[in-house]
Amino acid sequence: MQAARFHSFGGPEVLRLDEVAWPWPQGDEVLIRVHASSVNGTDLGMRRGDLPGFVVRRPFTVGLDVAGEVVGLGPGVTALELGDRVYSLLGHGGGGAAEYVKVRQARVARAPVSVSPAEAAAVPLAGLTALQALRAGAGLHLRRGARVLVNGAAGGIGAFGVQLARHYGASVTATARPEKHDFVRGLGAEEVLDPAELDPAELDLGRAAGRWDVIFDTPPALDFARVRGALAPGGVFVSTRPFPTSPASAWATLGGPGPRFSGVQTKERAQDLALLARLIDGGALRVPLDRTFALAQIAQAHRYAEGRGVRGKVVVTLD
Repeated sequence: MQAARFHSFGGPEVLRLDEVAWPWPQGDEVLIRVHASSVNGTDLGMRRGDLPGFVVRRPFTVGLDVAGEVVGLGPGVTALELGDRVYSLLGHGGGGAAEYVKVRQARVARAPVSVSPAEAAAVPLAGLTALQALRAGAGLHLRRGARVLVNGAAGGIGAFGVQLARHYGASVTATARPEKHDFVRGLGAEEVLDPAELDPAELDLGRAAGRWDVIFDTPPALDFARVRGALAPGGVFVSTRPFPTSPASAWATLGGPGPRFSGVQTKERAQDLALLARLIDGGALRVPLDRTFALAQIAQAHRYAEGRGVRGKVVVTLD
């Protein structure tokens, strides 16, 4: 079968299609015939070799999430059947940009029925990150009426974050480049700021003091210590970076009562994927799909995803 892999770190040109051995499910694994796989920021960083703390064994098959059809079952599988249309977050082992992939059933859920396979493939990593950040990290489902800032709202995680925050009854301020403001307003943001307005050097804490109950920093680009004053007492700064990176931010997390830091480490949970599918099929979430590419265009897909014009998600399809 064919798989999109890189053998050395570098730009999109290091990606190529290789013939590799077929996987076969064992234990509680399912074999998925892949219909689509999305391109995430983590894919890009792993290919470039610039993600600290990540050990990437090469050759590496890119693609951290997939949508497809179950075509094989290990003897321990109890929750899925042959022919089920499913989607999954594979984790940092990758493997999604290939014709087939095997996955443990705990990472797999039935895909939303109201969207295409390409749209379903856009959901797992970005949708799970946003859901787990806002529910487990910020407890937003228990803060109805909260004021939320989503930084980086035009990206995949941010686009789901805006919609989920609105679903949980929050008022949403978002940041995006000016040319993407209409896109972000279409997701439900009531106010959209240029990211430059959140530069800590420019942020007027006198004006913004206590303005938000939750700040969701999706790029991640903000420093907790420097924007902490923009949070209300009891507020939460949720970052897609699991731990504070500056000494000042690390110290601020130990500062006692007041705003706190929460770093999200996305979990491959079938229950959360099932919840996202219900929200999509119920109309509470729409999938922000920007553009699709064929598997043979994997290098072009990565190049496009690294550009500044992306609105939502980039997906690779397999026919």
